[in-house]
Amino acid sequence: MAIVDIKVPSPGESISEVRIAQWLVKSGDVVTKDQVLAEIDSDKATLELSAEAEGKVELLAEADATVNVGDVVARIDTSVKAEKKEKEEKPVKEEKKAAAPAPAPAAAATTAASVAHATPVAKAMLDEKGVDASKVKGSGPNGRITKSDVEAYIAGGVDASDKLMNGWGGTRNDSRAKMTTLRKKVAERLVSVKNQTAMLTTFNEVDMSAVMALRDKYKDKFKEQKGVNLGFMSFFTKAVTEALRLYPTVGGQIQGEEIVTFDYADIGIAVSSPKGLMVPIVRNAERMTLAEIEAKIKELAIKARDGKLSIDEMTGGTFTITNGGVFGSMLSTPIINPPQSAILGMHNIVERPVAVNGQVVIRPIMYVALSYDHRIIDGKESVSFLYKVKEMIEDPNKLVFGGKDPGEVLLGL
Repeated sequence: MAIVDIKVPSPGESISEVRIAQWLVKSGDVVTKDQVLAEIDSDKATLELSAEAEGKVELLAEADATVNVGDVVARIDTSVKAEKKEKEEKPVKEEKKAAAPAPAPAAAATTAASVAHATPVAKAMLDEKGVDASKVKGSGPNGRITKSDVEAYIAGGVDASDKLMNGWGGTRNDSRAKMTTLRKKVAERLVSVKNQTAMLTTFNEVDMSAVMALRDKYKDKFKEQKGVNLGFMSFFTKAVTEALRLYPTVGGQIQGEEIVTFDYADIGIAVSSPKGLMVPIVRNAERMTLAEIEAKIKELAIKARDGKLSIDEMTGGTFTITNGGVFGSMLSTPIINPPQSAILGMHNIVERPVAVNGQVVIRPIMYVALSYDHRIIDGKESVSFLYKVKEMIEDPNKLVFGGKDPGEVLLGL
């Protein structure tokens, strides 16, 4: 008998223990090589634990248990192959058929099994849409339900008559779920920021007319040649990198009794995922074109949605941008992402009456907010930084000329 031990992998250098969020198999199941056995939560990301060989699996740890990195949490008996499992299950299935169990318990068991074999993203969608998992056919490994399976089911039409007639609640029941390791870590970090920094927020408004006109004019050609959509995030990211070049302290950090500034801009882009808020990093954004920024943001957003972000992709960063506008937020005071010293908050675009050359006109306006650590960044720097971002968004030509007026560049001023 050849036994293969399945050990808990290390999510990162500073992490010594993790939580087994859920097992996707049961003891006695015959698994294939590279099949996902479990989902593991750490304080930085959710990882998948895969089978290193084919065989019969034995689980050594309970779901929701906290285990140390390197612990053996499962064993695989490689002498048992998948074909043997099929032969063993055949008479069992015949017995079940002869026994003709009652339909209600069978349906409940099917539903529970379906939920257990859904990806995290698919589970979130099932809960959000109120879809019975037993009605969705999984196309993933071993019949696992994927996001596309849920989307296909919803596209085919979901009977929502019961919900519309009876409401979504009203039972007076409540439910409890243990906080994930990631959520607990996020909570600790946010509280520490409020307690350990002198956080202050400054605001401004941006006329989005020029950027919107530029985007409308070239978005089709941009998509055709670059292969990605032209969004507003790339404009703001590029404007931020230019503003950081002029005001490097805004992208600095306090380390002990020293102020550290950087000659590069690693920009964190806050994205929402089924596991909560994540901030993947666009590294050396100051060197990227708008197309490269858009492509990188799209790649990281897809990874965040599917729970595939690595620790390295979320580590570091000199500045963060968050866009609450995609959810309809008009204005907010974003919280700094430590150990960074500042964060830019974007919001929704609304047509507002503004004064232009003594006339009241209607323009698409976005409110922007810069939260910063007053211990390292003075008011003059923070306000000047945000105003420079505003200038470059309102006049995209300045993005091309390093934040300067094109005429000044031409004259060498």
